[in-house]
This record gives sequence, C-alpha cells and structure tokens, in this order.
Amino acid sequence: MSDTAFQTQYRDEFVAAFEQHESLLREVVTTEGIVKGGSVIFQVAGSGSASAVTRGVNGMIPARSDDLTQNTCTLTEWHDLVRKSQFNIFASQGNQRAIMQMSTMAVINRKVDELIINQLATGTVAIGSSSAIPNVSLMQNGRVKLSNASVPMETGYVTLLCQPSFIAYLEQAPEFAHADYVNLKPYAGESSDWTDKKMVYKWKKFVIIEHPNLPGKGTSSEKNYLFHKSAIGHSMGSGEVDTTVGYNDEQQYSFARVSAFMGAKLLQNAGVVVITCDGSAYA
Repeated sequence: MSDTAFQTQYRDEFVAAFEQHESLLREVVTTEGIVKGGSVIFQVAGSGSASAVTRGVNGMIPARSDDLTQNTCTLTEWHDLVRKSQFNIFASQGNQRAIMQMSTMAVINRKVDELIINQLATGTVAIGSSSAIPNVSLMQNGRVKLSNASVPMETGYVTLLCQPSFIAYLEQAPEFAHADYVNLKPYAGESSDWTDKKMVYKWKKFVIIEHPNLPGKGTSSEKNYLFHKSAIGHSMGSGEVDTTVGYNDEQQYSFARVSAFMGAKLLQNAGVVVITCDGSAYA
C-alpha cells in the first residue's frame, strides 16, 4: 500500500507565450486614416531641387512647376479569427476567452509591422555586406547617406530599425553609451520588475528600435533599416482595428475576431537606407 497521493496543481492564470504582441513601428511612420475607399494617395511635394534664378533678359522672372508625386497605398483586409467550443473552454486550463482576445490582437499588430517592413525592404539605397559587423561607423554611414539626400535630421523623426544583434554590438561601443550623445537611456527610471513594453534608445536624434521579426535574423545577411518618418506611409480604415468577441448559442462556441483594412507604401526611396550586417555570431 502506498502512503502517497500526489496531486497535480494547474495554475489558473495563463503565462503569455514569447511573441511580438504590439506594433513597434506605426508610431515612426507617416499614418493616414480613411473613412471609405480602397486606397489612399500620399502626395510628396517639393521643388525638385530647383535653384533660385535671376530675371531673364526680358526682365521677367522665369517660372517653374512644383515637383508633385502621388503614391498610392492600396488597402487590403486582414483578419484573425479564433473559435473554441464551450466544452473546450470549460475543460481547458486558464481563461480561454482572454487568451483568444490577446492572441488575435498580437496577430494583427504583427501584420501592421510586417506591411511596413516589406515596404522598407524595397529601398534601393544600401550599405554594408554579409561580412560587415554592426558598429557605430556603419550607422553613421547610413546617416550620411540620408544627409546627402537632404533628409532632415529632425529629433525623433529618423529611426534605426535594427536586429537584436545590432543593438548587442552597439552597446559595447563607448561612443554609443556616451552621455554626450544619449537623449534617452532605455533603463532609466525602470523598476526591477519585468515590464512587457518596447525599449527605445534615442541617440544623436535617432530613435533606435530593436525588432524581433526583421529579414535575415540570425544570419550573415541580417537586414536593418535607417529611415525618416516621411519615407514610409501606413494607412488604416477609420476606427483603426475592429475587434469582436461573441458566443454562438446554437453551436455552443465562443469566438474572438480582429479585423483591419490597411496597407503601407514606400513614399521616398532616398529616405530609407538598407543596412546589411553579419549577426550570425549572436544567433
């Protein structure tokens, strides 16, 4: 006869899986809402790098036209739907309805970033290589490319969107951590408790965002992007994200659906620098 009667305890509160739950990029691109329609036109306007002129021999000032470029951002409908029977909700561990709601929002937020990243990847101004190790010089090379294209270095408008390995290398560079360059310390004011929110650096007017879902992650051809906010447009139907949670009485199932009509578009190629690096050492 055994004198033990072991009991298995199941924790009722669920633990969130490791995955991206929020959009990291919509705040750093140009956004536009739309009430009705299938596309949004972003107009990029400028002088076309015109130079000032003197009067002509006839005493008249020569006239010119403005350089106006219309960029069409096509919206597509994106959805995520989770459905669970009443029995599965009853018999399963944890709050299954809350899990459904959390996971659907994570899916649609990842799609927001995916659309933006796909447009950044179409940029043709490229530096680095599969043998280049991330460093401050490479980041500065990208900054010079933007400055040479007359991209303004406005505080908070230029973003370095980079791989985790890029951050790992930068944090070892003395000039990256130097107080003369750092506007925002990512750890400043944080408690010792875990906080599930994005960590952002501000260095020499750049916003630096580490992203877990960039192309080439963990390889010798990791892609990183240095870009101005006005270089990428993202549009979403008015009302932003439509979320619905419901229950079907006839079939006894619960569901959570999230939908969004959205798209992204490269607006100014000169405002995006694609940086290729070797991050495989930290894979």
